[in-house]
Amino acid sequence: MEHDRSRESPSREGTSLPGEWPSSALGQSFSQILHRLTCQESRRDKAKSAAVQDLSALIEATERDQFFEGSGTSLHGMPEMLGQVAKALEKYAAPPKEQEGRGHGYSEVAEKAAAVGLVFLKLLGKFEAAKNSLVCPKWKTGLRDLAGPIYIFAVTHSLEQPWTSPRSHDVAGEVLALLLQVTECGSVAGFLHGENEDEKGRFILIMELLKPDLNKESWKNNPATKHVFSWTLQQVSRPWLNQHLERILPPSLLISDDYQTENKILGVHCLRHIVLNVPAADLLQYNRAQVLYHALFNHLYTPEYRLIQAVLSCLLDLFPVLEKGLHWKGGGARPTTHCDEVLQLILTHMEPEHRLLLRRTYARNLPAFVKRLGILTVRHLKRLERVVIGYLEVYDGPEEEARLKTLETLKLLMQYTWPRVSCRRVVLLKALLKLICDVARDPNLTPEPVKSALLEEATDCLILLDHCCQGQVKGLLVKILQSCEDSKVVNCIRKVQQVSEGTPYDGT
Repeated sequence: MEHDRSRESPSREGTSLPGEWPSSALGQSFSQILHRLTCQESRRDKAKSAAVQDLSALIEATERDQFFEGSGTSLHGMPEMLGQVAKALEKYAAPPKEQEGRGHGYSEVAEKAAAVGLVFLKLLGKFEAAKNSLVCPKWKTGLRDLAGPIYIFAVTHSLEQPWTSPRSHDVAGEVLALLLQVTECGSVAGFLHGENEDEKGRFILIMELLKPDLNKESWKNNPATKHVFSWTLQQVSRPWLNQHLERILPPSLLISDDYQTENKILGVHCLRHIVLNVPAADLLQYNRAQVLYHALFNHLYTPEYRLIQAVLSCLLDLFPVLEKGLHWKGGGARPTTHCDEVLQLILTHMEPEHRLLLRRTYARNLPAFVKRLGILTVRHLKRLERVVIGYLEVYDGPEEEARLKTLETLKLLMQYTWPRVSCRRVVLLKALLKLICDVARDPNLTPEPVKSALLEEATDCLILLDHCCQGQVKGLLVKILQSCEDSKVVNCIRKVQQVSEGTPYDGT
């Protein structure tokens, strides 16, 4: 097998291992290939592609026991050399910066990834064969330096991204599956946090490998890094995640603070996973929860419905954590909460909003805020009344999500704030009857199941309104029933009248 510059001593530039590499012929061959993959002068893809092919042939021709040379007696034996080679291969197959990778650039990345993946499959195959061999008891030590770079490569190219192709995606998936098999892990989560209490796991190793590419200056150099970080983070849950909080929180905040909406959303998803899987006590320590809250709150000024949805979901999970630090001793008005502050801003945005996607997003989350505040929703009742009436008036498309969620919000409002509902009965009754008439007369815009759901929800609201007003709504509906000819409207009114008078709801 031929190697370029076989007489030239390998450069150690670009590697972090001091001391001597293995002095055997195999070690020198790997060292020469490593030099060809990392040397600054060898930037041409053809030269590095040839090095990958030579490496594949070398691995195939090497006996398995030779891969573990020096792992017990030398600090820098074959396992360390293989680890450096794996890092170089992972960097070689990594996608370029986004502005450099558009067009044909990403297709070249997929080709490189497929070739590198085949090399990793051959290398992991040697380790799998060594597991059952008495001659190679050091396979676990040898795998220590390989596991991290191979994992990062596999995740980079097994996710659906612009730089992957069906071929590279399949090969990367095979690499990840074989890596889990060789390391005797039943899942990626087990690989990261350890299969049992005695096993340390490799999450710290992966985060340390990603760390150089996750700072403010470098995180956009490799567009895959943020996705590998996010996907890896979300594989680890309670009770393992809190011990890594200092490693995962800064990158998550960094990604969420980007100017690109896609990055903001990715970062917010990371933050939500942290909120859900780290104990409240750890989040409250060092004011971390407040930092999270302010980072999320600022995103609510961005009129992007996908980002708003991600932020509101995360905030709703964060509120219980923030409220653990609040103590109301009674004897005065309850202090306003972070939930009050967010709801106030949401209502400010909802009133003039005309974009349907944003209207649906706000309306979808409004019931959760009312449930969260309960009786304290009364603080926002005037603005909520305006928003509810305004949203019930506007057609929202065939699925009518905004109006259905607004009706759900109205039902909750009447349950929690029923003593304040009676004085609003006329304006609420008009809004509900107008909605019922609009839906009943709608010829074909809305599917029948959606119409039925709207009419049923509106009727439930009328029944609840009548309860809150101690039967006064029934008296107002009598004249309408006598003059109305639309069967659907009449049917809704009769349902209200058939319900026996009851006591006001207490919100439970």
